[in-house]
Amino acid sequence: MRLTLGLILAALVWVGPLHAPPAQAQDSLRQVDETGALVPRQGPGLIAPVASATADTVSLDYAAWERLAERAEKAAANRNVGSEALEAIRRQMVDWRSALLGEQNANAARIATLRAQIAALGPSPGEGVPEVEEIAQRRAVLTEQLVTLQAPGLAAEEAYRRADGLIAEIDRVLRERQADQLLKLWPAPINPANWPEALIGVTDTGVRIWEETAEKWADPKARIAFGDNVPFILLLLALAVGLLVYGRSWVQDLSSRLQDRASLRGRKILALFASLGEIAFPLVGIMCVLLALSLTEMQGEVGARLVDAAGDLALFVILAAWLAGQVFPRGVSAGPFGLPSERRAEARYNAVLMAALLGLDGLRFAAMDAQSYSEGTTSVASFPLLAVSGLLLFRMGQLLHRHLLRERREGDVTRYGMRLIGFLGQGAMLVAVVGPLLGAVGYIPAATALIYPAILSLGVVGLLLVLQELVSDIYGAITRTEGDPSEALVPVLANFALALLSLPAVALIWGARTSDLTELWTRFREGIALGDTRISPTNFLVFATVFALGYVLTRLFQGGLKNTILPRTSLDQGGQNAIVSGVGYLGIFLASVVAINAAGINLAGLAIVAGALSVGIGFGLQTVVSNFVSGIILLIERPVSEGDWIEVGTTQGIVKSISVRSTRIQTFDRSDVIVPNSDLISGRVTNWTHFNLTGRLIVPISVPLSADSRKVEALLREIAEAQPLAILQPPPMVALVGFGAETMNFEIRLILRDVNFQLQVRSEVNHQIAARFAAEGILPMPAQTLAEAAAQSAARTRKSAAKDATKS
Repeated sequence: MRLTLGLILAALVWVGPLHAPPAQAQDSLRQVDETGALVPRQGPGLIAPVASATADTVSLDYAAWERLAERAEKAAANRNVGSEALEAIRRQMVDWRSALLGEQNANAARIATLRAQIAALGPSPGEGVPEVEEIAQRRAVLTEQLVTLQAPGLAAEEAYRRADGLIAEIDRVLRERQADQLLKLWPAPINPANWPEALIGVTDTGVRIWEETAEKWADPKARIAFGDNVPFILLLLALAVGLLVYGRSWVQDLSSRLQDRASLRGRKILALFASLGEIAFPLVGIMCVLLALSLTEMQGEVGARLVDAAGDLALFVILAAWLAGQVFPRGVSAGPFGLPSERRAEARYNAVLMAALLGLDGLRFAAMDAQSYSEGTTSVASFPLLAVSGLLLFRMGQLLHRHLLRERREGDVTRYGMRLIGFLGQGAMLVAVVGPLLGAVGYIPAATALIYPAILSLGVVGLLLVLQELVSDIYGAITRTEGDPSEALVPVLANFALALLSLPAVALIWGARTSDLTELWTRFREGIALGDTRISPTNFLVFATVFALGYVLTRLFQGGLKNTILPRTSLDQGGQNAIVSGVGYLGIFLASVVAINAAGINLAGLAIVAGALSVGIGFGLQTVVSNFVSGIILLIERPVSEGDWIEVGTTQGIVKSISVRSTRIQTFDRSDVIVPNSDLISGRVTNWTHFNLTGRLIVPISVPLSADSRKVEALLREIAEAQPLAILQPPPMVALVGFGAETMNFEIRLILRDVNFQLQVRSEVNHQIAARFAAEGILPMPAQTLAEAAAQSAARTRKSAAKDATKS
């Protein structure tokens, strides 16, 4: 019954059969002859045993394949062969192609063994060069066996190419026929000359329904059956009335009871599931009505078709009303589009009307297809439905596009999905204008192929929005996420997957054949060829699984080294980090190699492609490669380790991490500086704490010329030797390094046990100098003189540090 088809269409998840029925189930008793007629199948089946030494060995029946291929070639070239016959041939060809693809790997293990045996014999000697007779005989035997075992695979590959080409040719013929049918020009429905014929056709339909009903009533058996079924008919009608009248209130009561016991987010989920009763109760009521009509035994051929189409019409309306209520809700909720209440009510009304028109077109098709009316009659009868559908579609597109315009006027950040909805509204408006215009001039098939699929596509988008909101609400209820859960990563990925899964449904709605989708799936499973290597989704899955396993094992081993083994050795922290990083890189490399071998990817076949790309990659990534090599050198030589205080150019700080591309330095003002590894290898780097933490501190001091230089020197030496972090061997040194215009310039030079505390030591030394000078009556210098002395001392400090770095 067409009610099932209507259910699938109205639910807007009609994806059709994803795989063609097997030839054994559908074509085992039929085949196509040269004229395109379906005739009883003769000859052997698809696969037949072949005489061989092993009873279990089977092979393809290439004689049967040859006969089918010849029939397919003749049918594709014969324009008189119907599309149904071509589809039947194509299904058989697809079955053969799958079998031939599997046959290409026949004897693969044995062939690999023979090649290894031949390779073990060494290369074949050149022409005129003798070879040991025993080895030559063995090589000849193995080569003969190899050729014999390769024959089935080569034959299967040749037949596979032929089958693939024939399938592509049949697809091309079917697409051309479909395009010709869509572009066929019928009599213009706006031409008044075609109206009388259409009126007569509609009248004939009514007359035929009346005659069929009268004929059934005149049949005593039919009347007796009707009388016997009257109690059941009345019961079904009463049940239908109850479900249709009270079903909505029952659903609302159930929804309110469930929501009283749930959380705020759980209420939305329960409300959605409870609203499915708005579909179930009316649907059961409609089925009761249809069953009651069938029990009357009063329908003829046309009447039965109309009853089925009426069921589809009711189903379309029920599902459209539910979907419109979810996308354009009643009450205070503005829904996903944020439309005001009056616009949402208008959108719900338009959605129900479009579904009703879609069902009415099904009624028209059911009535006229049974009587095979002319194209002029069908054109005139179809155009009013197309025109009204176009008007409603245009208005719906306006509502969708208005939402996008409102967001732009308010200055809100427009989400990508909402922009797509706005563009979809513009597309709907365009189709709503072009479709009726094409229908008015006589292109009824093209208009039908534009308007009704556009309506169904809007339904798919609406259903997709409902499912995406459901996924977000479920995620929010599980994780108790604050704010909008739809912005989290998991709902975004799930919604993206839902959008991808809806693409086959949209393709089928817009006229794609099921065989087109199965062909795309077949191509996807076969993978892509790179040179002599073919990479399929199965190979990729194996590669990803093995690599992920190797990666996890590498990280676990790194964790064991870092936390358990290396801390018990005498290596410093920098050496431990270098070993852990090196093990990580080695483990990832080994995991990649093992995964490639496990997936069966032949890298030798990619050598030419890799060689062609290496030149461009070498020029484009030479900086990245240089940094990578420099990172390896840093890990091996370890001139810089994590925790070292280094100076690179004008940057000073502590090394926090060393990766294969760059090194992260945290400066003393707590900012992170990313330095490319090549700068650390090729540039000048000062490492203050490479081998130990000791380092020299220089503190400049300026005193008046009138001060006693020996006394100042003694005071400064006492202060320096009193510092806890100062090393006494060698002892701190105080030097009179020069004179200013009115000053004597001294420097305290002392070695600290931990150079990381030089700032604290410098501050303490200066405090003590200030206190001792004040007590001894040594006058301070003017600010300008002190600044000059500090600048001179800083210059001397830089020169001294440069000399020390050169010596080290």
